[in-house]
Amino acid sequence: MSSPPVARRQLSAQMRAKRLSAGMTIEQVADELEWSSTKISNLETGRSKRPAVSDIRLLLDVYKVSDKRERETLLELTRQSRKRGWWSQYDDVLTSDYTSLEAGVVGLRVFELQYIPGLLQTPEYAAAITHATLIREPAEVERVVEARMRRQAVLLDRPNPVDLWAIIDQHALDLLKLSDRNLFRSQVSHLADLAEATNSITIQILSGAGLHPGMGGPFTILKYEEPDLDAVFVEADEDGLYLDKRPQVARYRRIFDLLVSKSMDPDSVSAHLRSLIS
Repeated sequence: MSSPPVARRQLSAQMRAKRLSAGMTIEQVADELEWSSTKISNLETGRSKRPAVSDIRLLLDVYKVSDKRERETLLELTRQSRKRGWWSQYDDVLTSDYTSLEAGVVGLRVFELQYIPGLLQTPEYAAAITHATLIREPAEVERVVEARMRRQAVLLDRPNPVDLWAIIDQHALDLLKLSDRNLFRSQVSHLADLAEATNSITIQILSGAGLHPGMGGPFTILKYEEPDLDAVFVEADEDGLYLDKRPQVARYRRIFDLLVSKSMDPDSVSAHLRSLIS
């Protein structure tokens, strides 16, 4: 069974393929059903967060999809795409769609310039970062930290944890050390513990690399069981940019590979981190 966001992307691709197979334009379908072109476009691009089963059934009629098994497969995909994930409980603090995109991932490739990646943060660091980004109300800070810890548990503490490979710029560690030495020690110790553990987490530190391909900013490559669904999230202050076209994803894979080659050997990371707090 697919997660809701993955199911939605699969459904979107399938419905676009059915329309093209029927030889129809979006405008022709809109005229046939007396819908707006935007509604059909949103269905085909995944912008419709909870597509209606009845709408998909009507579209399949228009596209003359008569095979019962094929129709039921697409209708079941629609039902899966309408389910609400764990992140919906934190709509008040998770304001972007990124967390929902992580549902169904099998791997994450993360590059960070100024922060410790969220999946590797201690609760204390998460609270400090939240406070530093102008969230001041204690209750709201607590909700952000709670959501972040829940995300860690969902992705990393399950029987089949996500394969996480994180590259952290040394600058992120330096900033933390300048801000709070005690917090620096606890967060770096946590990173060292994760780097030493026999698990699905790989950590590298980018230090003294000079000019490098990651200077454009932090990003995450999301890897799914179906490679065609792979996507890239490029971070920004409030939300970010989502890229899912093959050339775009391939470009960021190349950037990440180059950053891997310029970063510290994963086997040396734990000792390096321990030396920073000794």
